[in-house]
Amino acid sequence: MRNEDKISSNIDWITVGLYALFVLLGWFNIFAVVYDPEAEATQSMFDFSLNAGKQLMWIGTAALLIIMILVIDFKFYQTFAYVIYGVFVLLLILTILLGTEVNGSRSWLDLGFTRIQPAEFAKFATALALAKYLGGVNVKFERSETKLVTGFILLLPCIFILLQNETGGALVFAAFVFVLYREGLNGLILLVGGLSALLLVLTLIYDKYVIVSVIGVIALLVVVYLISTASNSTLKRMLFKNILIVVSLGAIFSSVVFGVDFFVNKVLQEHQRNRVMVLIDQELDPKGVGYHVRQSKIAIGSGEFFGKGYLQGTQTKFDFVPEQSTDFIFCTIGEEHGWFGSTILIALYVGFLLRLVFLAERQKDKFARIYGYSVACLIFIHFMVNIGMTIGVFPVIGIPLPFFSYGGSSLWSFTILLFIFLKLDAHRGEVLVH
Repeated sequence: MRNEDKISSNIDWITVGLYALFVLLGWFNIFAVVYDPEAEATQSMFDFSLNAGKQLMWIGTAALLIIMILVIDFKFYQTFAYVIYGVFVLLLILTILLGTEVNGSRSWLDLGFTRIQPAEFAKFATALALAKYLGGVNVKFERSETKLVTGFILLLPCIFILLQNETGGALVFAAFVFVLYREGLNGLILLVGGLSALLLVLTLIYDKYVIVSVIGVIALLVVVYLISTASNSTLKRMLFKNILIVVSLGAIFSSVVFGVDFFVNKVLQEHQRNRVMVLIDQELDPKGVGYHVRQSKIAIGSGEFFGKGYLQGTQTKFDFVPEQSTDFIFCTIGEEHGWFGSTILIALYVGFLLRLVFLAERQKDKFARIYGYSVACLIFIHFMVNIGMTIGVFPVIGIPLPFFSYGGSSLWSFTILLFIFLKLDAHRGEVLVH
């Protein structure tokens, strides 16, 4: 009883309140998508034949998961982190062999009474394993061995998710790079990664030889600057090293530019390639891949400043926007609540993420801190990419909006991810097992 009292008094109710708000708003907007004004008398949010009713079941089972997570001893999550990770890696393998194919992706396991997507749950399992390893005694991120093991932990589930043809689910694991940066990853690696992504987009728009020429000119100017400012002995001793870094970066960026054609045309599958190219030219496939983004932007734009009003949307309600309950749920907010409602929702998510970072920073135990940052970064990447998809600044890769989009696997996995951290935070004054 004392343990229950401690949890209730120490748990961060601000975060719990925001979680409940997102889930509730998501449920209302899922109903708005399927609402038919002509069948108003027979429709209900509690109708289990509709997505809204099914989502209510997922919400109920998510509440049971929360109770289980809070009842289990907080030390369990660190003690059995590797076991949990191993179980979900095995489930990923099993999904490749026995999974059900949906929309070209073999990423679902049919349990008879429902289907689950192990790739969703692999996120929190990977976060636990990463925190367990990096949080270990005498584990220093600067060591090569530590980086290799960290890379293995992160890449193993990614490989099996890619083999399921679930590229979007694998790309989400890039969120862990921000966690590693907090734990000591060289910021230059983040910079190189970001610039490489920018170059990839620019190469799709402009001639690659022009871009490489610009890179060469910039590198040459930097080298000239370094030589001209090496006035004292200390700078002269560092001159060769700095020039080598500049030349190496120039070579890396040039390789990225020349590798774009191969990556886009040989590595990406046709539907993935089309999604990337639509970002550059949304008129490229107006009846195919481009249709999603076009209709999404029309729906959001039609909401104007204050929106059409709850249950008054037409673009999302009458199936103009595909996947409007899942990947494109944000369109419903834009159409029915306008710029004002969209801004409020985005502000709530930003506040939620900042709260998670605050909670992560106040952890005294390294395991809890690393796991907390993993939670914040995974939710951030989903939030950013999902909304980016709906307004046409990211390719459509099937990323749900956390706690908001329709679906049991998504809601369950994010609930587990979040409440394990809240359980750890509630015991932040106690010592974990090492």
